[in-house]
Amino acid sequence: MVYVLEHHDEGALGLVINRPSEEELTGPLDAWSDLQREPACVFAGGPVETDALIALARTTAEADESGHLAPLTPEIASADLSADPALVATTISQLRVFRGYSGWGPGQLEGEIETGAWLVLDPVPSDVFTDHPDELWRTVLRRQPGRLAWLASAPDDLAAN
Repeated sequence: MVYVLEHHDEGALGLVINRPSEEELTGPLDAWSDLQREPACVFAGGPVETDALIALARTTAEADESGHLAPLTPEIASADLSADPALVATTISQLRVFRGYSGWGPGQLEGEIETGAWLVLDPVPSDVFTDHPDELWRTVLRRQPGRLAWLASAPDDLAAN
């Protein structure tokens, strides 16, 4: 499941939000561990730039006077992992860290959507920070209207149907 962070004329950028890994925050990033949402690990955000780490934070306040949080929605911000987490700890209720991202060039994602390669569904903030990422796909489908919700009951292997 991909959570789209940016979508404009130059392309799109998103994070796979349901793939936890075995990797934990270490070294200087270990200071962010206390803010991480369970499962407290680094998620595989996508195949592009796998050396890059991107952190999303669920915020408790609209304004971040430290300048270390960049709002994406009223409840979700991108967190600057190079900052001291103590500077933003009072405005973050949950944190999730992703290694790599998913990216599309100009018009690429739109073309994939037009061919039916993607379902475009409205997210809720809890999707990004779910305790059960392995169940996220079915959870999101269950809340959809009409027949789309039926997909939540489909077997993982359609040949088993």
